[in-house]
Amino acid sequence: MTLRPAPLIACLALLPSLGACSDEAATPEPLSSAALAAVSENPGAPTEQLARAVDDLFADEDRLGETRALVVMHEGEVAAERYGPGYGPETRFVSWSMAKTITAVMIGMLVADGRLNLDETPPIPRWQRPGDPRGDITLRQLLQMRSGLRHTEAGDPPYESSEVRMLFLDGRDDMADWAESQPLEAEPGRKFEYSSNTTVILADIAARVLTKSDDPDVRREAVSSYLHARLFDPLDMDSMVPEFDASGTLIGGSLIHGDARDWAKFGEFLRHGGSHRGAQLVPRKWVELMTSPSPRSPQYGAQTWLNRATGESDHPLFPNRAPDSMFAAIGHMGQYVLVSPDQRLTLVRLGHSDAVQRPPMLQELADIMELYPSR
Repeated sequence: MTLRPAPLIACLALLPSLGACSDEAATPEPLSSAALAAVSENPGAPTEQLARAVDDLFADEDRLGETRALVVMHEGEVAAERYGPGYGPETRFVSWSMAKTITAVMIGMLVADGRLNLDETPPIPRWQRPGDPRGDITLRQLLQMRSGLRHTEAGDPPYESSEVRMLFLDGRDDMADWAESQPLEAEPGRKFEYSSNTTVILADIAARVLTKSDDPDVRREAVSSYLHARLFDPLDMDSMVPEFDASGTLIGGSLIHGDARDWAKFGEFLRHGGSHRGAQLVPRKWVELMTSPSPRSPQYGAQTWLNRATGESDHPLFPNRAPDSMFAAIGHMGQYVLVSPDQRLTLVRLGHSDAVQRPPMLQELADIMELYPSR
C-alpha cells in the first residue's frame, strides 16, 4: 500500500467537490499598490489585512456593487481612504437618507435652544385646528418614526409610494404640505413606519421655528444659515450642500450633499457624543436619544439606525459582527456612516449597490470593522 501525505489524503476525500488539490494552502494574491496605498502608516489594525479587506470591497462590483468612496477613521485619525475611478476627496456625494440623521441633530439643537419641546405637538398649523387628531402627534414620535401618519415609504407600483409622490410627483413643490396633509392610519406612537415624509415634516418644523416668513428664499436661508453656523462650520464640513424644495423646505430626508471626509467628520462628531474639540454642539443626552431604541423598533432610534439584534433576517446592519452600541446613518443604494464608539471607529462607504448586492457588501464592511477590537 502506498502511503500518502495526510493533507493530500484529506483533499482527495473531498473530491469531486473541490475540483483540484494541492499539498499547500492557496497563496493569497499579492496586494496591488493601490490597495496598500489606501492604508495609513499606523491604521490601528493589521496593515495587510486591512488593505486586503478594503481591496475586496472595491474589487467585485458584480457581487457587491460599485464602491465610490471609503474612509475609515480610528481614534480620530484616518486609517484607510480610497476612491473608485472618477471619484476623489473633493467629490460631493448625495446623502439619500443619511440626511435624516443630520436633520435629527438640527432638531436637537433647537430643542436645546428652548425653541421646541420633545413631548409636545410641533408648530404645524393644520394639526392645531380643533378636533384634528394629528394634534396628538409629538415631536418625539416624529423623530422615532411612529407618528401614525399614512406614509408608505415603498409602494407597488413605486409611483404609489408616499416618498415618490412627495419627492417627484404631486408633492414635489411643497413637500412638507403634502406630507403633513396625510391622514392618520394608526394611533400616534403605536406603530413604527420608516418614512422620508416624516423627516421632511421635521425639516419644515425647523424652518417654522427659525423664521415666521413663508417666503421660500427666507426659509431656505434661515435653515441653511443655522446648519452652517451650528454644525457644518464648527466641524469644518466645508463641502456640505443642503437641498431645498420650491417652498424653501430642506429636503431633510434625502438630499444633503457632501464629500466622504465630511461625512466621516459627522460620524466622529456623533461618536464623541455631539462634542467637537471640547465644544458640546448638541447635548450628549440628545445623541443618547438618537442612539437609543424606539419603543416600537429595537433597530431604530431617532432618525438613526441601530445595530441591535431583532431576530429578523433582513436587518439593515450586522448585529452578530459588531457591538450593539454601533449605530449608523444609512442612505439609499448603499450609503453608510457606521459609528462604533466601543471600537473608537467610524467607517464611511459611499457608492451604488442594489438590493441583492447590499447584504454581501455589508459583510465586507463587517470584515473591516472586525479588525478593530472593542474597548
